[in-house]
This record gives sequence, structure tokens and C-alpha cells, in this order.
Amino acid sequence: MNILVCISHVPDTTSKINFVDNDTKFDLSGVQFVINPNDEFGLTRAMWFKEKQGAKVTVINVGGAETEPTLRKALAIGADEAIRINTVASDSFTVAKQLAHVIQNGGYDLVIAGRESIDYNGGMVPGMIAGLIDANFVNNCINLDVDGTSATASREIDGGKETVSTSLPLVIGGQKGLVEESDLRIPNMRGIMMARKKPLNVMEPIDNAAETTSVKFEKPAVKEAVTMVSVDNLDELVSLLHNEAKVI
Repeated sequence: MNILVCISHVPDTTSKINFVDNDTKFDLSGVQFVINPNDEFGLTRAMWFKEKQGAKVTVINVGGAETEPTLRKALAIGADEAIRINTVASDSFTVAKQLAHVIQNGGYDLVIAGRESIDYNGGMVPGMIAGLIDANFVNNCINLDVDGTSATASREIDGGKETVSTSLPLVIGGQKGLVEESDLRIPNMRGIMMARKKPLNVMEPIDNAAETTSVKFEKPAVKEAVTMVSVDNLDELVSLLHNEAKVI
């Protein structure tokens, strides 16, 4: 089985987020980047297929040279090779189009992507890929088993989960549950050293004209200070709710 895992290069959740150029661009200064968590769940599941079924695992990213440390980490975790498409990940359709072009020419049986990235939370790329390459698609995937060309997948739905049977080629949008956080792998020294020798292929993009443009970003409003009210002073609480919060 030939597996392609899509990897997004995203800011660590502990990084301080700011914008520049009149709030039209993300400020990269001092920001630490990591593998998108939903993608890391998918990569870990791909490692299971590699170890149990002899699958070949390739990781891919759309981005500039600054994303290569993230790809090298994926190689250190156990992926066999990496591909970087050398263009800015400007919008979801551009990313999906670049990835679909590689997939169509790469003979991949299974494409594992995160259901969404934690930077822009668009949640559109996996479904767009499936549409562009005419493959089966399961989103919000929390379990996946493959037997030959048949697959059984479970996905999260409101109030429960749904299990479906499908066939390869298949695209999934994975999330926590595909593996648990305790299953995630930290690269060891051997893996890091081996990753330096594994191929990281840089491909030039096909037509990369973006279909959308970000007009402005806005951070949530700063939360106001909390007013503490004694449990014995209900009159003050009622007054604050009525006169300041204006909820009663």
C-alpha cells in the first residue's frame, strides 16, 4: 500500500499571535512551528500501516523552505520520504490543487490529511482533494482499517459515530481518535540521524493563482476584568447583572 500523508506547518499553540501590514498578514516573528496535530494523528496511523502491513509512507507539504524542519521531523518519526511543493499555501483550493496534481501522478492508494489545520481552521482541503482526484472520502475519521483494496472507517457524527465500508483509492480527514495522544511518537536520536539521509524532494508548483485573498485578520476582543461578588451580597449581584451586564 502506498500512503501519502499531508503535513501542515502550523504555529505552536503556545506562540503569541500578531498581525502586520494593517492586520492583513500573519507576523512570523518569534513563532515556533510544529506538525499540525490532526496531521500528526494521521502520520502515526500511517506508521501503524507501515509496521503491520508493509506500507510505504510519503509525507507532503505545500510551502517554502522554512517548512522543511517540519518535514524532517515527520521523516524522523518514520516516514520513508518527503515532498515539498515550493509555493506559498495561500488558500485551501490552491493547496488542494497542488496536492491533487502530485497524487494523480504518484499512484497513491491512501491519502491521509488532517480534517483541518489549527492555523486557519478551513477544513476544506481533504474534501477538495477527493473531489479533484475522484476518490472516496471520509471526513472526521476516528478509525481506519484497510484489507487489500477494501477499507472500513469510522467517523465522528453528532451524538456518536458512524462506521462505513469503502474502497481504495481513499482520502480521509483524520483527527484525534484515529490514534490517541498517548500513541504519538517523539523522534529518537536514531530516527533523527536517519531522517538526514532520507529523500526530501522539492517540486515546483503547477499554476498557483489563489482563488481567495485575505482582507483582514482580527483577534478576539480582550476579556474584561472579572468582578467578584460575595455570596452573601445578592443585591449587588442583581444590580451588576441589571445595570452593567444588562442581562436581566
